[in-house]
Amino acid sequence: MAPHSVARPTLLLVHGAWHGGWCWSELQAALEARDIRTRTLDLPSAGGRSGIAEDTSAVRDVLASMDGPVVVVAHSYGGIPVTQAIADMPNVSRVAYLAAFQLDIGESLMGFYGAPVPPETQEFEAVPDDPRKVFYADVPPAEAAEAIARLVPQSTKAFTDTVTVAGWHSIPSTYIICEQDQALPAHLQRNLAVRADDVHSMESAHSPFLSMPEDLAGLLSHIALVPHD
Repeated sequence: MAPHSVARPTLLLVHGAWHGGWCWSELQAALEARDIRTRTLDLPSAGGRSGIAEDTSAVRDVLASMDGPVVVVAHSYGGIPVTQAIADMPNVSRVAYLAAFQLDIGESLMGFYGAPVPPETQEFEAVPDDPRKVFYADVPPAEAAEAIARLVPQSTKAFTDTVTVAGWHSIPSTYIICEQDQALPAHLQRNLAVRADDVHSMESAHSPFLSMPEDLAGLLSHIALVPHD
C-alpha cells in the first residue's frame, strides 16, 4: 500500500490538572499545519469534584466517537485517566505520555509521591501558589499570564483515586520527558518512562505545548507517523 493511502492517525490531546482543553490551541495549529487532525476535551475533575472514573468515562466517550487510528497524548495528571480509558479501545494505536503519570494498577498520584491522603472534607486542590514557576517557567510572560488566568481548582478525589486498569500493558506507549520540568521533575519522569517502549526528551519546562509548540508538534508527528518496532 502506498504511504499516502495509509490512514493518518488523529491525535486526542488530554490536558492535565487545573487546565482545560484550551491549553492545546497553539499545538493544535502546529499539528494541523502538518496535516494531522486533533481533538481535545475538558476533564470533569478540573473545576469539579469528579474522580478518575468520571475523567476516564469522558475520554472513552470521545474515543468512541472517533475513527481510528488514534494516538492519545496525555499531559501530566491526564495520563492517569488516559491509562484507564485506552484499555480495550480498538481504535487506539499508541499512547504518548507527555511529562505524565504512567501509573500502574493500584497506584494513585498522591501515592506516587508518597503523600498522605488529605482529609475527606478537602474537595479541591487549589491552583499552586506560583503557577508561573511550576507550569510555565519557559513560556513568554504575557502568554503565561493568560494561561494562569484560566486555571481552575482541581478535584482532590482525582489525586487520591487508584488506577484499576492500565491500558499501556497492551497498547504501545511513548514517554516524552520534559528535562526542565518543575511540576514533575525529570528524574521522576524517568522512573515512569521505564514503563514505555519508546522514550524521547525535550529541553522544556512542564508545558511545551505553550513554550515550544512547533518542536512538540514535530516530535508528535514523528511518534504518530513513523512505524515503531
